[in-house]
Amino acid sequence: MKKLITLIAFIVCSTVSCQQKVSSTTSKNNITAALFDSYDQYKENTLSKRRIKHNDIQPLINPFKNKNGYTVKKVGVSIEGRSISLISMGSGPVNVFLWSQMHGDEPTATQAIFDILNFLDSDDFKPEKQEILGNLTLHFLPMLNPDGAEIFTRRNTLGIDINRDALDLQSPEGAILKRVRDSLNADFGFNLHDQSTYYNAELTDKPATISYLAPAYNYEKDINEVRGNAMKIIVFMNSIIQQYAPGQVGRYNDDFEPRAFGDNIQKWGTSAILIESGGYYNDPEKQEIRKLNYVSILSAIYTISNGSYKDIAIADYEKIPENDRKLFDLKIKNISYPLLGKTYRLDIGIQRAEIDKKGNNDFWHKSSIVDQGDLSTFYGYENFDAKGYTAKAGKVYPQTLKTTAEFLKLNAIELLKDGYVYVPVENISAELSSSPIPMNMVKSYFKAPGSLRLNIGVNPTFLLEKNGVIEYAVMNGFLIDLKNGKTQFKNALIFR
Repeated sequence: MKKLITLIAFIVCSTVSCQQKVSSTTSKNNITAALFDSYDQYKENTLSKRRIKHNDIQPLINPFKNKNGYTVKKVGVSIEGRSISLISMGSGPVNVFLWSQMHGDEPTATQAIFDILNFLDSDDFKPEKQEILGNLTLHFLPMLNPDGAEIFTRRNTLGIDINRDALDLQSPEGAILKRVRDSLNADFGFNLHDQSTYYNAELTDKPATISYLAPAYNYEKDINEVRGNAMKIIVFMNSIIQQYAPGQVGRYNDDFEPRAFGDNIQKWGTSAILIESGGYYNDPEKQEIRKLNYVSILSAIYTISNGSYKDIAIADYEKIPENDRKLFDLKIKNISYPLLGKTYRLDIGIQRAEIDKKGNNDFWHKSSIVDQGDLSTFYGYENFDAKGYTAKAGKVYPQTLKTTAEFLKLNAIELLKDGYVYVPVENISAELSSSPIPMNMVKSYFKAPGSLRLNIGVNPTFLLEKNGVIEYAVMNGFLIDLKNGKTQFKNALIFR
């Protein structure tokens, strides 16, 4: 293992100073730092947001068609006719197959694949890379579901979840995946996904930033050599991630799903490693998680090449905490909530759903209360103790503005302090899908609720008052400190 770690550090460090640092110590902390410090040299900067499409990756795939040592094969097309390509390199006897975006709205690893390809194609440390590629043949299939990616949705055009189509192979995309796996007879397979940002590592407030699974190949959950090797690789990857995101790794339940590709690929003789990219603090476009994919996948590739994974204890796989789902975007506890003449104490959990804008290139948030009551066993990315604060409904601004331009000039913080959360606008711009300032834009005939009702599914827009002074506002699920303007606010709503 020490030899492997030194090799990883040597390959990724492209400066003399970095090499000197590695020669002085081979601690895992320094190795992780070296991997991350070198990342920006290889990051594919044309892919900076999650809503990437088929046309975005074609200019990145095409150059490999004419590069020595690489092959690019069109292995099929999607239902709507978009090409699906396999990029291969290396001459070793061990085949490693990586595929991403089986679900169209799960693109984090697709971005990381192109970062890895840039790394492999760089001019750095050619002899060392030739040695590694002499042990492995790598095969990358980015964006298996390009039709889903086009409109940023999970399923394909047929409405099928491709990851539940391993038996019937009704979808052309699923049939392509099966055919490629069989043709390669891959030794290792990396099944790359995104998961909900609301997963946490069990019994902790930490998001499950990366989650792993070595899928079972039968109902008994037996562990043969194939599945055991997948577990060993995951243990190794976990040890790398822990250096950068300690405590933020989860493990999926391994109940056998007979329709799933991961479970069947394990059964067909390929060591299947499922990687799920979850949430990370203040990383809405998952660019930090993209880095974690890059470093952990590269590390796994090298340990497979080196063979040192064989000495890893399978028992350590079970030590990774299981995934749980107890995270909110915002958790507010101890709110005083007046209802029908009495005052109650409540915790509320808020999630901010992403609503795609036209063209599916960007999004806005529409929030809702997803739970309330005693939420002491739940956690938030953002937390606020509202003890001593009373929730109250907001008012409609008494003047109707003519245009959106007038609306955007408002001093929203001052209006919130005065209790206003809705502003009537006569001509609301059709170009706007949401309000960019913390005021809801409404039509002149809009009537605000007479009293505040907090309930599941309700949009969380209300004020927090203490001793007769409004000190905080919750606008579309975003907490705003009216004393200093501190907030993570993204958008309010438009009621047309």
